Amino acid sequence: MEEVRVEGARAVERVIARMRRVEDGPLSLEEMAGMAHLSPFHFSRLFKQVTGVPPGTFMAALRLERAKRLLLTTELDVAEVCYEVGYESPGTFATRFSRLVGVSPGQMRRLPEMLEGATGRLRVPALPPAPGGVAFRVGGELPAGALAFAGLFPAAIPQGRPVACTLIGGPGEHHIPPAPDGLYHLMVAALPLHTSPLEMLLPGPELRVGHAPVAVRRGSSASPADIALRPTRPTDPPLLLALAARLLERAR
Repeated sequence: MEEVRVEGARAVERVIARMRRVEDGPLSLEEMAGMAHLSPFHFSRLFKQVTGVPPGTFMAALRLERAKRLLLTTELDVAEVCYEVGYESPGTFATRFSRLVGVSPGQMRRLPEMLEGATGRLRVPALPPAPGGVAFRVGGELPAGALAFAGLFPAAIPQGRPVACTLIGGPGEHHIPPAPDGLYHLMVAALPLHTSPLEMLLPGPELRVGHAPVAVRRGSSASPADIALRPTRPTDPPLLLALAARLLERAR
């Protein structure tokens, strides 16, 4: 059984590596399933088991991740970025980017300037924890000088604005403020603050992540969720959330 799981994860990794090849263009579900030698139905189920999200959601996130990179590393205007990543309408692109990344394309382009010189002021606010809320324990090592963002998301992909969130400075037990009742994914991402603004916005190997499912009832969780921070994997959905922007917002 373990061998089957490993082989399934490898098949999904191969498909994701192909998804990332810009020159190949978008892949259909049938093409992805064919690469894994599975039917579309069984491939979709396997892909979600491995990554936490359907293949279409993952591929759409990759397009916006590429848009972030183009906005931050090229002189292309927003409309050109829109067409470059496969959108046909700049308005649709801007709306979706703003909703899933948490800032508009124009704001994303200005973020490096906003972050310049601000990293020294980023810190965990000295506020007393709110009563109740979602308790969680963080294990593993944070990169030196890192600040971690913890948020509740409706799906297993860190995109859009979280339902509730907090900043933490290290391992141990923490709380997120009370949230509406529901089933969520608690995501924690630790970002080194000694890197350049561009590296903070396009995090690389130093990024540490962890997640766990959480049930919220009457604003609180029944028991602490355990989060083990680890390096990112090829099968992790792209971190679309403009994490550095949220750090700035929460640490003010």
